[in-house]
Amino acid sequence: MHDVAIVGLGPTGATLANLLGAAGLSVLVLEKEAGIFPLPRAIHFDGEVLRILQGAGLRERVLAIARPGEQGMHFVNGAGETMLIRGGSAALGPHGCANNYYFHQPELEAVLREGLARFPNVELRLRHELTGIAQDADGTTLSVRDLHRQENTTLRARYVVGCDGARSPVRRQMGSAMVDLGLRQPWLVFDVLLRQPVALPDHTVQHCDPARPMTYCNVVGDRRRWEIMVLPDDDREALVQPDTLWRLVAPWVKPEQARLERAAIYTFHSVIAQGWRQGRLLLAGDACHQTPPFLGQGMCAGIRDAANLAWKLEAVLARGAPAALLDTYESERAPHVRALIELAVRLGNIIQTTDPARAAERDARFRAGRPEIFELPPQLLGQGAFDAGAGSPAGRPFPQPRLDDGRLLDELLGRRSAVIGSPDALAAAAPATAERWRRADAIVIDRPDAPLRHWLEAHEARAVILRPDRYIVGVARTGHDLDRISQHLPVAP
Repeated sequence: MHDVAIVGLGPTGATLANLLGAAGLSVLVLEKEAGIFPLPRAIHFDGEVLRILQGAGLRERVLAIARPGEQGMHFVNGAGETMLIRGGSAALGPHGCANNYYFHQPELEAVLREGLARFPNVELRLRHELTGIAQDADGTTLSVRDLHRQENTTLRARYVVGCDGARSPVRRQMGSAMVDLGLRQPWLVFDVLLRQPVALPDHTVQHCDPARPMTYCNVVGDRRRWEIMVLPDDDREALVQPDTLWRLVAPWVKPEQARLERAAIYTFHSVIAQGWRQGRLLLAGDACHQTPPFLGQGMCAGIRDAANLAWKLEAVLARGAPAALLDTYESERAPHVRALIELAVRLGNIIQTTDPARAAERDARFRAGRPEIFELPPQLLGQGAFDAGAGSPAGRPFPQPRLDDGRLLDELLGRRSAVIGSPDALAAAAPATAERWRRADAIVIDRPDAPLRHWLEAHEARAVILRPDRYIVGVARTGHDLDRISQHLPVAP
């Protein structure tokens, strides 16, 4: 019996498979397609995602196929005036890398699949489609169709994670309802490869023109993308024809300057599932939430799901932690996902204004002041496996500084929890607390480097405990604090 079966080998499923493979768990991956979809889809990830992929041992390979996005995103009205600017485009952010990156999804998926080849404990079955799941006290039985041989088979796994997209069969099996958060709009996505240098912006532009809302993205290398809102009177068949496409983007690029790679109409959704776990079945990525692309956070959210779920599955399956730990997956992740979707919907309402009078009112409001700079919602977990408290940094990511020896923090910590503090602070913990650290396989750092000492001083803390996903369990100012927050480290009963 496998420890975990993952259904779907997109970026979320492949990231989860890499993380669980690195943890030594027995993993089965089912993917109904024969190979990687060759055309562009997702084009952006953020610094936390690169840090997660670093944890999977893939940082340098990913950096080789991505470019840092340091120019931000500008929301421009029909008159060319900048109304909004997305902040947070630092070259070196809190995760030890740039805050934003652009990439070509087929290249990222190739890196993730090549990463799986490192793990003999990960079994990949392409052209295999899930047709049913049954749960029992010991695990799950998966009914699977081998699409190559046209044969049916059954397989066993202790847990199943549906990373199987917006139409998720695993979600249907679970019966989890999807809650609509208010945006459902078709857009035309138009990808090109430049044949020659063209004077186009380095940054992303949201063209909030009521005559035709559009998005322009500088992707990576010679790749550029336009996303074009489909209007009620549009003929959809005509809209995807080359003559129409080139006419729509004529102010920026001409057919002789670029080659059309893909044009397709997608409906942007804003939905989130209720019920990400049912017994031994779990959901991740688009299977449990879908967001409009105005923030570039769809794939990012799925990869955050994978990181949150991976260390908890490892704790349950490899170290005997209570299975109830898996209930904190949805309670922690859903609030942040919902906040991202709601912000994307609000921005979508700004971008998608097509009534000229309402657009004029919108422009007048923004024109009254300087361009507004907005940030993404803080990366704050909902209630779960950490010591929540007013004003505490618990439930937020811990930064990844370079240590005195030049290594990044996570290179020292690996996949383990960490207890960081001065010798006297850690010595104040009760013997039972130190034993809990050992049982949780936590790394204890009692002589922290300068960047870690500075963080503790800035937070008036004597010690901090980190989870394997690098979120803060809690900070301690006394030995009693350290005893209390250590209780959140999951161990076998």
